[in-house]
Amino acid sequence: TPGHTPGGICVLCEDMLFSGDTLFQLSVGRTDLFGGSQKQLEESIRTRLYTLNGSVKVYPGHGMSTTIDYEKRNNPYV
Repeated sequence: TPGHTPGGICVLCEDMLFSGDTLFQLSVGRTDLFGGSQKQLEESIRTRLYTLNGSVKVYPGHGMSTTIDYEKRNNPYV
């Protein structure tokens, strides 16, 4: 899931997504770092994460956990 950085990844394990610095509760990762891209981050989230089952629990690299459904409905950055 590039965007935050070119080599950024998320790990899906059954119904748990470890999203690192890609997707946070009501936020997304910074893209002002070397190689970061807001456009690529948004595309990664829309095409790779938001296509997952809505009940998938998201565990970001920082902050509170959330779900795919909650972020699709409420995240103002995507």
